[in-house]
Amino acid sequence: MKKNLGIIQAVFPMPVLIVAAYDEHGTVQAMNAAWGQICNSDRIALFIDEEHATTQALLKTKCFTVSLADKAHMDVADFLGIASGNKMPDKFARTGYHAVKSAAMNAPVIDEFPVVMECELAEVVSTDSFYCIVGRIVNTAAEERALDEAGKVDPSKLDIIAFDQFRHGYYAMGGQVGKAWNAGAALMKK
Repeated sequence: MKKNLGIIQAVFPMPVLIVAAYDEHGTVQAMNAAWGQICNSDRIALFIDEEHATTQALLKTKCFTVSLADKAHMDVADFLGIASGNKMPDKFARTGYHAVKSAAMNAPVIDEFPVVMECELAEVVSTDSFYCIVGRIVNTAAEERALDEAGKVDPSKLDIIAFDQFRHGYYAMGGQVGKAWNAGAALMKK
């Protein structure tokens, strides 16, 4: 029997995404955003507050990057979520991490994270319920160590982390447990 828990954001896993953009001074602004998801074949939606320094930076430059956070860099990923760029001007510098300018646009690619999507601002959706940045993915880059023999990203090599809304923890994502468009195929024959 299920126990009623009230209103809880009961979606797991939530990706731990690191959003980064240059501000008007060329300083890297970066934040942890767990409320984000692919919303089309070349689009990503980020449900973030308009007031964030990173949001303000990407609204000005109209481009940004979204990296997948991994277990090896969990401490910095968490720091980028708890520190505010509006209150801490040297937030990214404090991490000791490195960023290089994307070859595709004026946006920082953080070297330490294994996979990055380079995005152009496609639209901003603002309602009474949410504020959403939608980016058009222009390029995705990954560390060679994260690729399989066919040159595709192998999630089992990433050790990416997910955010837990229930108890506010991070969890390392494990290996594959099945094949999409195959695990339920037997039910199609009934």
